[in-house]
Amino acid sequence: MPKRPPPIPRKEFEEFVRIVRRLRRECPWDREQTHQSLRPSLIEETYEVIEALDERDIDELRKELGDILLHIGMHATIAEEDGEFSLRDVFREINAKLIRRHPHVFGAKKVRGPSEVKRNWEKIKMDEGRVSVLQGVPRGMPALQRAQRIQERASKVGFDWKRRVDVWKKVQEEMEELRETLHARSARRREEEFGDFLFALVNYARFIGINPEQALRGTTEKFTRRFQYIERAMRARGEDIHNSTLERMDVFWNEVKARKKRPKRR
Repeated sequence: MPKRPPPIPRKEFEEFVRIVRRLRRECPWDREQTHQSLRPSLIEETYEVIEALDERDIDELRKELGDILLHIGMHATIAEEDGEFSLRDVFREINAKLIRRHPHVFGAKKVRGPSEVKRNWEKIKMDEGRVSVLQGVPRGMPALQRAQRIQERASKVGFDWKRRVDVWKKVQEEMEELRETLHARSARRREEEFGDFLFALVNYARFIGINPEQALRGTTEKFTRRFQYIERAMRARGEDIHNSTLERMDVFWNEVKARKKRPKRR
């Protein structure tokens, strides 16, 4: 038997709303916040949720989701005070959207699997008044992630490569065009060609089933761990990394790489 869901936390939710409204009335810092002033911390809290997911840290995820909920409460309370909309409006909007975009759950429509659900979702969004299949991909998203989403949207209407080998040829073509601009005087042209090269790489990642944002994040974390190993190893030997040489740091870099490759004992 499926596990019964826990009861809806009405009491806790009402207490949360009362706390946020009181903070807006009585806390000097919370009282002076606006939609725009909260923007940077909302982005930061979102990345902290992502980090908890990446680390598979459920305790931290629970805490970070609470921080996101606080931002929702703050924005809704500010809007209520300014007569823009209410928290009830937020719930009504998302409830209606979820029902409208899931006719296979709340209506009579039949679907054969997740891919058909996604196609229906995109079609419903167009029926809601969008004039472009690329609408709704925020400009503020990380660039690699946004490039991937844009490409996916275009692909859904057939604007896509047919063969993986052709996508790789495009990567090579863009790399050659980038190489030709390396000695060009125009920094803007070099930047444009580098952007074309990255866009082609993102496209290839999509074709081979790789999330480029996640891949780059993983590589950056790997670099961070290895570089911090160099720092720790040098400190343990009484050496100052600021007065070191590349050759000396490479000794420890190769050491930590060798440790990673060493097979585990059974």
